[in-house]
Amino acid sequence: MRDEQQGDGPAALTAPDGGSRALARWRIAAAAGVLAVLGYFGVLLAPFYFRNLELQRYVDEITRRKENVEKSDDLLRTWVVEEAAGLDLPVKAHNVHIKRSPAGLRIDVRYVVRVDLPVYTVDLHFRPGAGVR
Repeated sequence: MRDEQQGDGPAALTAPDGGSRALARWRIAAAAGVLAVLGYFGVLLAPFYFRNLELQRYVDEITRRKENVEKSDDLLRTWVVEEAAGLDLPVKAHNVHIKRSPAGLRIDVRYVVRVDLPVYTVDLHFRPGAGVR
């Protein structure tokens, strides 16, 4: 009884008028709302991440092929820009950085995708790259 009088026991958690049920429903509704908003943003942003992953795989494939080490920087840059255009990614020639060393070839691509959301604009920064460092 002492706990109930001080408000620490089970009686303190349940109001006689069912207030805790209303609170529980409100919490569930709030959680569902937060999950819905996160899901909405995920649906809007996920395609850009998947397309970036495809570009990453393409750049990795270019750097793994031994015959591409002898290709010109301009040709390699053109391949990457064309692949990005096919994936509907805003990559320009100046976004593609090619480095050569005795160990091999390195290609880095840096670009930004601006996504206009209903209440907010977000810039997604991507840096796919592959090859030796």
